[in-house]
Amino acid sequence: MPRRKDEGMNMLTRKQMDLLHYIHTRLQADGVPPSFDEMKEALDLRSKSGIHRLITALEERGFIRRLAHRARAIEIVKLPEAMGGGKFTPEVIEGGAPPAKASPAPATSAQVVDLPVMGRIAAGVPIEAISAVSHQITVPGQMLSGRGAHYALEVKGDSMIEAGINDGDLVVIREVAAADNGDIVVALVEDSEATLKRYRRDGRSISLEAANPAYETRVFRDDQVKVQGRLVGLIRSY
Repeated sequence: MPRRKDEGMNMLTRKQMDLLHYIHTRLQADGVPPSFDEMKEALDLRSKSGIHRLITALEERGFIRRLAHRARAIEIVKLPEAMGGGKFTPEVIEGGAPPAKASPAPATSAQVVDLPVMGRIAAGVPIEAISAVSHQITVPGQMLSGRGAHYALEVKGDSMIEAGINDGDLVVIREVAAADNGDIVVALVEDSEATLKRYRRDGRSISLEAANPAYETRVFRDDQVKVQGRLVGLIRSY
């Protein structure tokens, strides 16, 4: 049986897989991606042009994203199944980590960081906008994405269950004001209601999609929706 086009686009060569694994490992360990020279040395390539080709191929296949106007700005979007990945693969921490003080330096996988828990966020019908800190929670530094501010929210509702987000989970959010299509975001609707949904923009319209067929996609004008942050991690207690 011939492969579907999208299946072919998601297949990686050994070098592409090696580079993706190296970038992922360095991001987890250091919080920043490796330089092109470091990638070239790690993959034993003769020139950086080969790294450029591999990076472009990974970006075209949707595994990484290069962030504009920032040096060494590469973000892992997804991982192949061989690396335990999928479309949405936040690290899930069961229970809580032991208390520790937040580090002022960029977090690494060996550090833990205290984040404010900003009340509840609806994964269903939007609820009143979140603004007050209810308490603090300690998370591994490897959960954080980049150097921006992060916060946590308690999920209320079941509209994102097919994305692996359940009622009562704590989601870790990186504070950003913009998102790409397909990102799971905290969206502020008409300056009064906050909700956790998958974001889609089409011209002047913004769709907030649930990950549960029981909930309809809601469509707004772009001036009715403000992105408050993007999902980067998930904490689950049993």
